[in-house]
Amino acid sequence: MNSPGTSDAPHGRRSQRRSALRNYWQSVTEGLEIQQLWGQMKADARATYSFYSHDVDWEAMSTGKRWKRPFRIAWALFQAMLMKLTPARRVLLLLACVLLFFQMKFRWGNDQYSFELGGIGTAILFLLLALELADRVTMKRDLEIAREIQHWLVPERPPSVPGVDIAFATRPQNTVAGDYYDAFLRPGPEGHAGQSLLMVVADVAGKSVPAALLMATFQASIHSLAMRPGTLDELARDLNHYACDHSLSGMRFTTAFLAEYDPSSKRIRYVNAGHNAPFLRHPSGVIERLSEGDVPFGIQSSANYRSESVTIETGDLLVIFTDGLAEAVNGAGEEYGEPRIQASVEAFTHESAASVLSVLMGGVDAFVGPARQHDDITCMGVRFL
Repeated sequence: MNSPGTSDAPHGRRSQRRSALRNYWQSVTEGLEIQQLWGQMKADARATYSFYSHDVDWEAMSTGKRWKRPFRIAWALFQAMLMKLTPARRVLLLLACVLLFFQMKFRWGNDQYSFELGGIGTAILFLLLALELADRVTMKRDLEIAREIQHWLVPERPPSVPGVDIAFATRPQNTVAGDYYDAFLRPGPEGHAGQSLLMVVADVAGKSVPAALLMATFQASIHSLAMRPGTLDELARDLNHYACDHSLSGMRFTTAFLAEYDPSSKRIRYVNAGHNAPFLRHPSGVIERLSEGDVPFGIQSSANYRSESVTIETGDLLVIFTDGLAEAVNGAGEEYGEPRIQASVEAFTHESAASVLSVLMGGVDAFVGPARQHDDITCMGVRFL
């Protein structure tokens, strides 16, 4: 006769196994739902196809017999993927592909035997995956260190300036970014005893590590140059000269928006160096675009940057952003666009700078959905109290 509870033991073990499987699935998926996972897979597939398709001669693909084109395209994409590997790994991949479909046959006496080599091909593919994953993890670790260094270059919190509420929001496309934002106090204009607030948002051409390195040099130069006495016009010209010396003949230019706020006069002087024109929303609801300026830094050493001036009212809202916000693309290939940004800015009345950026970033997230981010996104919100 079974003791009480003995019949419940198998049920308890099954329950533990199911719980262990659920926990494992949660750790693998990081709690994402199936729909979210599917959306990520589709976004990854589109991004991967776009990455490899750049190496395909599509004009050549359009010639020849129509029924052969899918096979030629598949072969061209395979070749593009193959050539991204090191020579030794190319050989391993080709060997694995051959073994996956290779069957060895031999005779022993009157009997014929066959031996499938697909298992060996699969093992080689797993080896290739492990090698590429090790490279990726190593690179990711190095990029994480680079990201920490980048965080040291931008402010964790804005400076404390009476009557000014500032907030930042940034999201790199990759681990490191070419976008830059800053706000710090510098010596005021000539004839003023106090300090002025310098606000900067910049975007180095390109992405990832090369852009991040130039962003670091831009940060160092602006902090060095801004501490010297001089006008905003002179600061912009000095930055341009420095950028031209490090722009690889104009290939690595930098768009930037510089704004200097003088609390004593309630005025802003600004220079727009080829950057997206910020929105200045007045309490009346009128939107002003701050677009006056010249070409991006690093293109033309003789560019003559002249600042413009605008009077600030209590309740004004200034929203500065990089092109990654306006050019964010959803799964259908549609851009978010500046009209959507302006519509959001028009709706703000008295919200804090942090709340404004939260709404802006949330709006672009909802629009893009699971589509992969194509560029760095950076915003600065300034509410004048």
